[in-house]
Amino acid sequence: MQDLAQRPGAIRAYYEGLAAGTFLGSACGACGRVSFPPTACCEHCGSWDVRPRQLSGRATLLFASHNIAPACHPRFAALAPYVYGHLRLEEGPIVQAIVLGVLATPEDLQRLFDRGPVPARAEVLRMDDLPVLAFRIAA
Repeated sequence: MQDLAQRPGAIRAYYEGLAAGTFLGSACGACGRVSFPPTACCEHCGSWDVRPRQLSGRATLLFASHNIAPACHPRFAALAPYVYGHLRLEEGPIVQAIVLGVLATPEDLQRLFDRGPVPARAEVLRMDDLPVLAFRIAA
């Protein structure tokens, strides 16, 4: 096992990856499961034998809603109103993220709900301070 002191911080590596267009999680050498966001130890079995793993960026949108005004953080004010949702990554973890490709109106959210779970793909939103993970639903 690599000395933990020699590893870059998992969150720092995650944001640097996002800035480069790479979507990272952690893969456990002990149980084989994936954690997201990346962690220093496995969230499933507690092993410290984890390594960064590039994820596919493919997901299934399970649930979507709209934000409340004002936005939860100033970095999101320009996006508001927006849709956010729970998505199951192809690799297993469920994440919360901004959802692109649907308007934050009751009618559009109802149409999305009526479609049921839909495929989505990760995108990076370039903000002034940090890159932000978002997912675009399939048309």
